[in-house]
Amino acid sequence: MKVEVWSDIMCPFCYIGKKNYENALKQFAGAEDVEIEWKSFQLDPTIPEGESIPNQAKYLSERKGMPAAQVDGMLKSVTATAAQAGIEMNFDQVIAANTRKAHRLLHFAKSKGLGSALKTELFQAQFTDGLDVGDTEVLVKLAGKTGLDQQAAREVLESGEYDYDVAQDIQEAANIGVQGVPFFVFNRKYAISGAQPVEAFLQTLEKSHAEWKESQPKNNFEISEGPSCSPETGCN
Repeated sequence: MKVEVWSDIMCPFCYIGKKNYENALKQFAGAEDVEIEWKSFQLDPTIPEGESIPNQAKYLSERKGMPAAQVDGMLKSVTATAAQAGIEMNFDQVIAANTRKAHRLLHFAKSKGLGSALKTELFQAQFTDGLDVGDTEVLVKLAGKTGLDQQAAREVLESGEYDYDVAQDIQEAANIGVQGVPFFVFNRKYAISGAQPVEAFLQTLEKSHAEWKESQPKNNFEISEGPSCSPETGCN
């Protein structure tokens, strides 16, 4: 059963949603049947690549037209919500940057089975450690932490590879009506929008998994038994 997630590294609720989803998965009996696929989404593609904005509050105030007091209240609220999920967010250190490179690197990581691991490293770098996730050197180091080959990661980042895949994810999000992230799609039938509680993810996992199991081909063979070997009984 596939769970697809559209999210952006610069979205704090995407980090919280990921954590809540993973906590739900730990409680879910059918977790071994679930495959997660991270999809790209950009909240602000207008930030020039290579440019970093070190003051998150100022960035939100100027780019989104929000009063400083409103921004301050919002960031305090998000920090408290993150803490409840076990996440430390240091908005006084957060750097706003164009996340296109990071999304390309995520597609590379996904091709090596390390998409979720890199996603976690990117979120921690962005919101806890105050690193610039638009910077190639930072991204190469994070790739290495997840087990990716650093030279291969550098080549991806410097070549523009996987840019088409990022664009396809963003277009697909538009096609299915994604207006905000995180956006979780379960087995292409159910969706959860936003960083909802663990219980909401668990309920949707259980519902979609039950239907998925019901749709799987069943073994209706008439079996004629003969001498055979099995892990449990040996050969007889």
